[in-house]
Amino acid sequence: MRANWKTVPICELYEGLYDGPHATPKPSDAGPVFLGIKNVTDDGHLDLSDIRHIAEEDYSTWTRRVEPKPGDIVFTYEATLNRYAIIPQGFRGCLGRRMALIRTDPKKVDTGFLFYYFFAPAWREVIKKNMMTGATVDRIPLITFPNFPVNVPPLPAQRRIAGILSAYDELIENSQRRIRILEAMARALYREWFIHFRYPGSEPSTRPGGHPSPSGGRAGDEGAQHGGIPKGWEVKHAPECIHINPRVPVPRDGEKPFVPMGCLSNDSMLISDIESRPGNSGAKFQNGDTLFARITPCLENGKTGFVQCLPNADAVACGSTEFIVLRSRTLTPEFVYCLARSDEFREVAIKSMSGATGRQRVQEQCFEDFKIAQPPRDLLDQFSAIVAPSFRLIYTMQRQIQNLRRTRDLLLTRLLSAQVKLKEN
Repeated sequence: MRANWKTVPICELYEGLYDGPHATPKPSDAGPVFLGIKNVTDDGHLDLSDIRHIAEEDYSTWTRRVEPKPGDIVFTYEATLNRYAIIPQGFRGCLGRRMALIRTDPKKVDTGFLFYYFFAPAWREVIKKNMMTGATVDRIPLITFPNFPVNVPPLPAQRRIAGILSAYDELIENSQRRIRILEAMARALYREWFIHFRYPGSEPSTRPGGHPSPSGGRAGDEGAQHGGIPKGWEVKHAPECIHINPRVPVPRDGEKPFVPMGCLSNDSMLISDIESRPGNSGAKFQNGDTLFARITPCLENGKTGFVQCLPNADAVACGSTEFIVLRSRTLTPEFVYCLARSDEFREVAIKSMSGATGRQRVQEQCFEDFKIAQPPRDLLDQFSAIVAPSFRLIYTMQRQIQNLRRTRDLLLTRLLSAQVKLKEN
């Protein structure tokens, strides 16, 4: 540690430490956010895609102790530890159970620096040494938290460190934003062409609408009014168009890529943090396959992935037994993925679920009656020619994000342990 760094108790760096209420408000369909553990990610972001609301009239009651403000650092102190995030502009809500908040003193510490410090090995060691292990959950004792030590350089150095690390996070966020846009565009084009039948060369005056449903009717915005499919299209049952859990021989010997359920995203095709395991148990899949979660709540949450991470077309990976593998038979891989993301397809799967509460699973036979409007080959090829480059770019950007994170984490460790000398102003 360099001479101009000093070790201080964390209470010297903040204006206040607050914990959330030890109760849960009555549910509301709208209103401010009740910020819970699930809304703070392991990598330091707020995830507000699935939130609990509190009623507007209850807001003052639940923010009596503290109202989160932009720049506050929230963190988890019980059950799931070491999750941190900075409250952004525009956020309005209250702390949930097992959540706490630090309001930093800008004269003593840069908020960005302290936020990144919480991800440093030195801080994680402090948490490990001081946490209380209970019969059911681990806990950071907030009564002793103010005395936890923090190593800090002068404010100018803090700001430079935070600036270096935040630049990496901005690059990561920009790539993630591009991934979301590319995927949204592919799904929108799928719906436009194959659900609403507004594709190049279609006749607006005679255009039918809707996706054939398992009952033989039409699901979609226009289908109930017009019915039918475009000339040259065919109505087929899903197993005629899609291999469902295709058989793929895999030798038992040797390590193979393995995809647990946690590797799938709720809202994108990305498959991350792939493991390597011996054996050949579980689902088998190859590049171009779609992984569709069959178990509750993973299916309802949207876990669906598109496989394009294997080294070649012959490579095979294994994964969770709770995947249904979907492979194009007469369609294209991109079409199958977008279909698996469609409300129509997911609704049929969800309605088929059976089993014990909390462990219900999709019944594969539900797809036998699901009808697909099979487009002509040239239209399918045209669709994939447009969206396949986006799929590949999404995978490329995912790898870039992984490299950026590795570099940032390496820098974070070195910067926050004073192993890197910063240029003086």
